Amino acid sequence: MVKRFGAEFSPDGRSQPGAKPSPLASAKPSRHKLRLLILFLLPLPLVFLGLGKPPLAMAVDFTAAATLILAAWLLQEGLKAENAFNDRKIARRPAFPRKICASVLTGIGIALATMDGLSGIPGAALYGIVGGILHSFSFGIDPLRDKGMEGIDTFQTERVATALDKAEGYLAEMKDAALRAGDRGVMARVDRFQTTARVMFRTVEEDPRDLSAARKFLGIYLVAARDATVKFADLFAQTRDAQTLADYDALLTDLEASFEAKREKLLVADRSDLDIEIEVLRDRLKRDGLLIND
Repeated sequence: MVKRFGAEFSPDGRSQPGAKPSPLASAKPSRHKLRLLILFLLPLPLVFLGLGKPPLAMAVDFTAAATLILAAWLLQEGLKAENAFNDRKIARRPAFPRKICASVLTGIGIALATMDGLSGIPGAALYGIVGGILHSFSFGIDPLRDKGMEGIDTFQTERVATALDKAEGYLAEMKDAALRAGDRGVMARVDRFQTTARVMFRTVEEDPRDLSAARKFLGIYLVAARDATVKFADLFAQTRDAQTLADYDALLTDLEASFEAKREKLLVADRSDLDIEIEVLRDRLKRDGLLIND
């Protein structure tokens, strides 16, 4: 069944009058989509070419195809992890270097695909090494260092990084659940809520002291939003009930308002702390006779 697109900028989309532009609105879309698609498709001819060969040669071609497809999948996951790393101000490096492993597997796959018996091993190895190096130059390597943790209390930054990793996991599960609803308008609505939530994430990253005050929003409220999305998606996929959709939209609207209100309070608290520090410093300078009055 054809579904009308119902996102914010569609002809009948729902926009939010007076909404403030999000700091995340200018985020760059995912890169390398076309090249990733090509990397997934290129190994397929090896499967058909291997069908008419002797068993050993056929096994080599099948292994080469599987290795190249696995490399493309690892590269895709590595790019996702890198995008998430770049979007955050405080982040740990990926635990598993997916892009580096993708380059290694690409080299192995190319070597297997170009090998012609035992006599062709040196040439195949050369092709594989060159292919792996070119792959690394084309897509880069994984981040190898933590970001935003220099010169800051390690314990605090670790707490923030762990809390935000969990919060991002809740958002990912929420989006996966929304996919089951089978409605583009629902997906756009969930994306809008996630943008609001991530604005708070960035606020906490900028001042790790805000973590304690925002912990309920990063945990309990997101878990509740995820669970509500799971139940809504299962019900809406079966009934397509307009009232159910309206209730879910109202829930996300209330959550967005709560997240934004909490973020404003965090910013006000940060401003108050700064004002106090400035006043304390001015008083000390005045006592020491170093304050220059206009």
